[in-house]
Amino acid sequence: MSLAEPVVMGILNCTPDSFYADSRKQTEQEIAERAQQILAEGGRIIDVGAYSTRPGHEVVSEEEEMLRLQAALTVIRREVPNAIVSVDTFRPLVARRCVEEWGADMVNDVNPTPNSSTERSDDRKKAMFEVVSQLDVPYVLMSQQPTIETMLSEWADDVQQLRLMGAKDIILDPGFGFGKTLNENFAVLRQMERLSVLSLPLLVGLSRKRMVWQTLNVSPETALNGTTVLNTIALQQGASILRVHDVREACECVKLLRNVEGALGE
Repeated sequence: MSLAEPVVMGILNCTPDSFYADSRKQTEQEIAERAQQILAEGGRIIDVGAYSTRPGHEVVSEEEEMLRLQAALTVIRREVPNAIVSVDTFRPLVARRCVEEWGADMVNDVNPTPNSSTERSDDRKKAMFEVVSQLDVPYVLMSQQPTIETMLSEWADDVQQLRLMGAKDIILDPGFGFGKTLNENFAVLRQMERLSVLSLPLLVGLSRKRMVWQTLNVSPETALNGTTVLNTIALQQGASILRVHDVREACECVKLLRNVEGALGE
């Protein structure tokens, strides 16, 4: 898949506790309908998650996460066999089984490590790097660093390590809402274009997040308009993939901005 033009990744959460209630899909019918909806509305990638990373989330065992993902991926592969499917997990073994056994095409590493010791965090990261390098699948590497400067420093080391292990398709995620204050989130978005120095695609997940609804004094359920505004800014700052709940609106955002840029080039 080419990322010469931005694409949209649709969220499919097979969890009971994701922060945005409408994204929770647990029955076979709900999962099938959501997967079909993402593609019908123009999404190019289906991102399947089974472990909510919202504040105060339920701790889910590795076994339970795998059971949820196995069930969801089986349905998705049956209903939309040609779809590009990403698995949203921070666990190396879960990532491996999803790719090798249940048909996932790429790994989206949400990397929730602030509550872990540095040693455990480094061990997990190394194990995940080994898995994605061995499987030779696209890999989304998220940062919880609070500034562009610290993000670049961390990623320079991580990308070098991944390259040495043989990883090829690396995608970077600035991690909006993770390890950052409200102001830091906006500062990263404002300066995000600086990340282009690494010459790697950027995945941006701003959809209905706290930085939207808290700023506007609304709720996640009424944060679509604010999400669209920030998605537009993210595209202008170099985003290659928008990870969203609302696929049709994000695709419209991409199309309109592309037309604006085309008109400026005439």
